[in-house]
Amino acid sequence: MPADRATVAALIDHTLLKPEATPDQVDALIAEAAALGVFSVCVSPSMLPVRTPDGLAVATVCGFPSGAHQPAVKAAEAADSVARGADEVDMVINLAHAVTGDFEAIRAEIAAVRAACPAPVLLKVIIESAALTDEQIVGCCRAAEAAGADFVKTSTGFHPAGGASAHAVALMAETVGDRLGVKASGGIRTAQDAVAMIAAGATRLGLSASAAVLAGLPE
Repeated sequence: MPADRATVAALIDHTLLKPEATPDQVDALIAEAAALGVFSVCVSPSMLPVRTPDGLAVATVCGFPSGAHQPAVKAAEAADSVARGADEVDMVINLAHAVTGDFEAIRAEIAAVRAACPAPVLLKVIIESAALTDEQIVGCCRAAEAAGADFVKTSTGFHPAGGASAHAVALMAETVGDRLGVKASGGIRTAQDAVAMIAAGATRLGLSASAAVLAGLPE
């Protein structure tokens, strides 16, 4: 895929998930997103609903950032966010299930959220790849596909283990093939980072530094 500015912009979820973010900052995020030509904005559920120009999707998060919530709570949060105008929901899995190899529990919680926000809402599943082994990453991706998710996503950006890596993105892309999208998120701050993630197989990018990333790319 060409790494020109417009092509990369079309893959970006322009993100503001800081707990202290204010409504005015969200308004500024939306204005910047429109000016940059990105795919969507991603904001906390408490900020919904938001007003966006035509063509700019609205994403939010669910079970964020720890994932240590009951499936019914995640499902209710997702349903409420969709009712408030979210087009896409990025849910965090329960990492304890991944660490213990209980991928059926992961599948079940993703399925509960999927049922709460059926298509055309897009469901992305955050697996916190930096905290997992390769085997655990593969198991999580398979569970997400079995549960009907649309994307697998590397990271919240809040875990101390770190964010996206090209290795994790490549492994996730290899596991889901062209059946699901792969979102790279967490620690992507330069054009070089973004290009590396796309080359590894990312089909969406979660960025807070979108302007700086895009400024480093050719027209």
